[in-house]
Amino acid sequence: MSRLAHLDPASTALLLVDLQNDFIHPEGAYAKGGVTSETIEALPRRLGAVADTARSCAIPTIATLFTLVPGPDGPLIPDHLARLRPFLTDGDFAPGSWGQSPIDAVGPIDITVEKVAYSAFHASRLEFVLGRLGVTALLVAGIVTNGGVASTVRAAHVLDLHTVVLSDGCAAFGTEPHDAAIASLAAVSDIATCSDVLGWLQGLS
Repeated sequence: MSRLAHLDPASTALLLVDLQNDFIHPEGAYAKGGVTSETIEALPRRLGAVADTARSCAIPTIATLFTLVPGPDGPLIPDHLARLRPFLTDGDFAPGSWGQSPIDAVGPIDITVEKVAYSAFHASRLEFVLGRLGVTALLVAGIVTNGGVASTVRAAHVLDLHTVVLSDGCAAFGTEPHDAAIASLAAVSDIATCSDVLGWLQGLS
């Protein structure tokens, strides 16, 4: 029996965290700023198979989109991010832009949710969307493991949503922060691999 057999596909969604062009694409804001990661760049292709199979099982795909809200004097960049990524500028992660959009390799997305903080639940419509869809369980993947993924999973736990973190479907800017985050999240979430999830999905058909 699949280790995910307890999940009800009718109330499960695939949540892809921040797999956006400006983060990952060679022509995106991060790459232009000299911040790249082979591990992160490999994620979309791996997760594309998971997303395709989820769609074939009528499991909705939801993508969170980190967004820099335009302001009168440039984008409203949080102070910690401005210090960490000083190269970010006008047009980066802008609403409706190519850079803000999900990277093509993950395929078509059913619903997108803009986010302005690490947690995809903070000041967003994600909780509303999940409620309207009747979703009580999330398969979570994306970037970065110790940032957006971890914060979103912990917020989901507070809301009594069941989560399954795809350990090899997430990545960070370094192996150590990724591994530490996965180990820590095991206290509030199930942990599975992309292969585990694919096996469960394939068993639904």
